Amino acid sequence: MPIGRLDHVNLRTHRLDEMIAWYTRVLDMPSGPRPNFPFPGAWLYADGLPTVHLNGCEHVAAQSNDLTLEHFAFKAHDLKSMVERLKTIGERFEVAFVPGAPVVQINVWDPDGNHIHIDFAAAEAEGVDLPKAVTFGLGGKLTTN
Repeated sequence: MPIGRLDHVNLRTHRLDEMIAWYTRVLDMPSGPRPNFPFPGAWLYADGLPTVHLNGCEHVAAQSNDLTLEHFAFKAHDLKSMVERLKTIGERFEVAFVPGAPVVQINVWDPDGNHIHIDFAAAEAEGVDLPKAVTFGLGGKLTTN
């Protein structure tokens, strides 16, 4: 039984409305159809698929800096458009070039602190006004030089 691609990420949050707004504004992931579960939530769509599932909770424990799930990622195209969007809305982001691979990452953090990176072909970086790139430190954590 071969495993296919990751289907979705499920996040618990006590900031449901803020998270829906952030994913829509920053990543252009609209809220769409969701089963009638007996708890609040939203399904956010990427490429027509419900990719980020949000579960509304009254309280979520504080996150430590030593999370076992460090990030989740999306693959995309049109790096220039993404960078322009993030700059226009004033969203913090960091750029990283993957060593030995033709990939440039745009790293963002949602209102709950979840790290998300969006992968683009490195060739798309040519001619795009990018901030100074960060590098990968121990355990894959991003670090400035």
